[in-house]
Amino acid sequence: MTSKERFLRTIAREPVDRPCTWLGIPDPRAHAGLFQYFGVGSVNELIGKLDDDIWPVELPYHSPTSNAIYMAFDFSGGHKLQTNEERTLNTPGYFADCEDLDEVERFPWPDPVKYIDPEECRAAVAHVPEDKVCLGVIWSAHFQDACAAFGMENALMTLLEMPEMFVAVNERITDFYLKANEIFFEATKGKLDAVLIGNDYGSQQGLMLSRELIVEYSLPCTKKLIDQAKSYGLKVIHHACGSIRPIIGDLVEIGADVIHPIQAKAAGMEAQSLKDEFGKRVAFCGGVDAQDLMVNGTPEEVASVVASLFSDDNAFLTGETIYIDGGQGMAL
Repeated sequence: MTSKERFLRTIAREPVDRPCTWLGIPDPRAHAGLFQYFGVGSVNELIGKLDDDIWPVELPYHSPTSNAIYMAFDFSGGHKLQTNEERTLNTPGYFADCEDLDEVERFPWPDPVKYIDPEECRAAVAHVPEDKVCLGVIWSAHFQDACAAFGMENALMTLLEMPEMFVAVNERITDFYLKANEIFFEATKGKLDAVLIGNDYGSQQGLMLSRELIVEYSLPCTKKLIDQAKSYGLKVIHHACGSIRPIIGDLVEIGADVIHPIQAKAAGMEAQSLKDEFGKRVAFCGGVDAQDLMVNGTPEEVASVVASLFSDDNAFLTGETIYIDGGQGMAL
């Protein structure tokens, strides 16, 4: 069974020869240790060494203030190249005290046409083997970006007190991603198999805001992004950390094929119970505790938990930090 076949059958909740595996996107700070342990010199070599099924390719983006699509907006007004460490949702952003809807159009929204090179997009996917799943990592985190545009506390208050302002910013952000994704999809047509998008809605104990607010003010934009990806024949993995059980059904309704990452210790996110309730409608990626087990557990403890997740019909994709080989799990 090829990786693509394994991936598609897993999503369809059909029997597979072994669970579909995905290393995820290792933090650059972990590269040296990973490369030394596995005897490789690059992330691509690591993916090959693990015989991973999914090869992630990030959408290439380069502007004066960002070298990553997930940092495309300069809501802080810093006007300099941002780093991941500088990102925050808490600092008041450009729209923090804004009550004028016209201000939405006055903001200097970046034009993705200027900062996404189709040739670089094609080069980014060219190295992915034909039998592997080429996953476009596009994120398109419109809700999180909207929170950053105001500062999270201001954003949530605006959502309640002046929802038309929040909606206008959120929709403008979504328009940016739709345009950016179209460039990427057109440039890589026939090569991509799936995309990863997402917004974090959950805390450890529950949703950060009510299900009703998420469904009314955020998921319509997510549906536009999912519909766009589906129009190119792509499967959609939707990322949302934390305790998100109340909206899993809603994500399925708008077209998500896989829910990721299944934060195992968050309230209501036990793998077996999720499978029991949603297993006939959607696949899950994750389910292995990365907050305690992967940090403090022994290889034997990790292997035991991983084996328990695949004890019957392999309905789950693996967690991002697990590689399964002959039933043994290794903490990376």
